[in-house]
Amino acid sequence: MTTQATDNIIVFDRVNKWYGNSFHVLRDIDLKVKRGERIVICGPSGSGKSTLIRCINRLEEHQEGHLIVDGTELTDDVKAIDRIRKDVGMVFQQFNLFPHLTVLENLTLSPMYVGKLPKREAEERAMTQLKRVRIAEQAGKYPLQLSGGQQQRVAIARALCLTPKIMLFDEPTSALDPEMIKEVLDVMVELAKQGITMLCVTHEMGFAKAVADRVIFMDQGQIVEENTPHEFFNNPKTDRSKDFLSKILGH
Repeated sequence: MTTQATDNIIVFDRVNKWYGNSFHVLRDIDLKVKRGERIVICGPSGSGKSTLIRCINRLEEHQEGHLIVDGTELTDDVKAIDRIRKDVGMVFQQFNLFPHLTVLENLTLSPMYVGKLPKREAEERAMTQLKRVRIAEQAGKYPLQLSGGQQQRVAIARALCLTPKIMLFDEPTSALDPEMIKEVLDVMVELAKQGITMLCVTHEMGFAKAVADRVIFMDQGQIVEENTPHEFFNNPKTDRSKDFLSKILGH
């Protein structure tokens, strides 16, 4: 395997996707993500950001081009998709926790059934991740007994229980009250320091400045601009980026 193949953990090569026959949601996406890189994807609603990251674990299928994740091309091969999904953790806008299971049970479900871990080992791993997101004391509670910010931290811990190589975040703070956003972003900042490859769709520009190696700006299904956070925020290259930033940053 060449160094390039091992260095890039995700490669989009002219990836296209349509919904139905008419809505061209991803247009000729070329993107390489290095191992350990932290990328923030931003852009207006409907620009294809969420679809882009959902292709990485095959929650969405692309119709044209090549998408390679950790050396495996995503095709219709079900075994390959299963293998990739074990290496890719995902956190959604909505927390998607099972309300009838405790926090601990929510976290051990997948490692026991997907990863075939014995219960005790799964529980130890779950507690390790709950400590990591600073919420271990809530292990015996049910999701609805927790705040939204706490539930989202549980969802992050659940994704980490499968020890993923890549973490995808799809607007993880958009369903939260303002005072809860910071606690979730703080946890994500901590994760970012630990070398995990991260792709995060978010409008939290402070987070992008603090954490991202690269900011990718999408509009109408295309990557319009990509740059370091400093350059993107201080010296945007396109009118569309400038317009977006003036709306979101208020200047």
